[in-house]
Order: sequence, then C-alpha cells, then structure tokens
Amino acid sequence: MPDAAVQAAATAARFLGLTVTDPTVLYEAFSTVVHLKPSPVVARVPMNLPSSLQEPKPAVRRQQREIDAMTWLAEQGVPVVQPAHPVPVEQDGLCMTFWKYVDVDQAVEPDYLGATARVADLHTRLASYPGELPWMTPLRLIGPGLTTAEPVPGLLEQEDLERARAEWKVLEPILTSRSGFEAAFPSVAVQPIHGDAPSWNLINTVDGPLWADFEDVCIGPREWDLAGFGPDLCRAYGASLDPEVQQLMDLARVLQVIVCTPLVPQFPDLADGIRMFTAQWRDMPFAAGQG
Repeated sequence: MPDAAVQAAATAARFLGLTVTDPTVLYEAFSTVVHLKPSPVVARVPMNLPSSLQEPKPAVRRQQREIDAMTWLAEQGVPVVQPAHPVPVEQDGLCMTFWKYVDVDQAVEPDYLGATARVADLHTRLASYPGELPWMTPLRLIGPGLTTAEPVPGLLEQEDLERARAEWKVLEPILTSRSGFEAAFPSVAVQPIHGDAPSWNLINTVDGPLWADFEDVCIGPREWDLAGFGPDLCRAYGASLDPEVQQLMDLARVLQVIVCTPLVPQFPDLADGIRMFTAQWRDMPFAAGQG
C-alpha cells in the first residue's frame, strides 16, 4: 500500500505545480508521510484507518478542519507545522493533505513531560479559535468499533470485550454529546482541543519544537488531551484538571485503543500499545460506578 500512497501523492503534487522527482516515505503508520523531493513539501496520505474514517466526504471535512485550525494557529504565532496547500486533495481514491517540510532534529530525544508542560499554553491559545468544531470526534468510532470487534487470543480476550461494551454503555451518553457531558459535569470547562495526545505530537525540528497532527481537533474537555498517559504527565501539565473527568477520559482512551485491534495486521506495532493500555485498564475500577 505505501507504493499506492507515494504514487498518488506524487501525481497530485505535480498537478499542483510542484516538482517531484524522488518521492520518499518518511513515516508509515496510520498515514503514509511522503517527502515530495526536491520540493520542500510533505504529503500525508491516510491509509491504515478504520473504514468510517476513509469515507470520502467525512475524510475531507476532517482534513479541512485540521488545515483550518493549523493555519489559524500559525497566524497567531503558535509554533505548528504549516499547511502547504489550503484544501485536501483527492487522487486515485485517496484523500491527502500537503504540509511544509520540516527538518527533524534527530539528536533531540522525545521529552513527553516537557511537551505536556507546553500543552497548557496550547490550550490557552486554542481557546479563542473561531472556527466551527464538532464535539469529541475521536470517540465516535468506539461504539461501532466495539459492536463489530472480535476477540484476539493473547491480545484482546472475550472478557475484555464484554467489559469494554458494558463500560461504553455507561460512558456513551456522557461522552458523546456536549449536552450529556455538561449535564454530568456542569462546572468543567470545554473548549477547542488538539484531540490526539498532543504531548506525543510535538516534533523537535532544527528550528525548535512544532505542534503537529491536528486531525482530531474538536471541542471537548482539556482532560482528553492528557488521557491515558498517567499521573506524571497530568502533573507536568501544571494547570488544574478535574480528577473524575480525567478518570473517564483515561477509560475512554483505552476503549479507543481497543477498537483499533482490527488494524494490527496492517500495523503490527500497534499490538504493543494495545497490550500496554489493556494491562493498565484491567486494574482500573469498572466504569459502572461513574457518571
């Protein structure tokens, strides 16, 4: 599949007037990221995603929200990877986005505590974002994903699935609508958030750190951006967080990870993350006492 992504990205880039002679895959996971050499532009082509995220119209809306948010953040002086084209592009059945190439500083080790400390400022800047955003889009895949999920011995057991479905039955009315969340937590602020673990999406470049991957930008509680990574990162955030909401977000993150299990054949490294999250989750209180 990376060959298809590379070919589509190169073809689309040439239609946009870019010179592309040596397209090179930089990274491959949920998306294939292609440096369109010699042009200083990168294409991100979603490939290994749940089928509902690959339907053309929703995919385009999701990508446009990301481009719009990151364009606005760049205009406010927030250090982000900047779009190289203002709209998503469809080519050979694939919908992709284009970004300015950044030179990653390979000598810098990831510092997730330090990155999390920066998330509080990112939230402050995002709070005034004027664009229209949906409510907690990352959670929309959980219900359908759990309905169709099947056990995978040694990775996701039948009892895990039964617990996950029971927990989601409790969490769904609270977490999948703004009105449901605000009824349960009237004093907890909601606002535009990154949506996808921003402390893991801070790229260390030779010109300094840049925020990236706002594909799940949405409205939600700040706690979602810290979900699943433990109390040390929550303390590093430095601003007040609601402990009950954080617990719910941590549970929701596990369920979000669980529904990615069918992607393991295409993305084998995902199995380690699933094992890590489910091992922690099995020691968590059952969500029937929440809400």
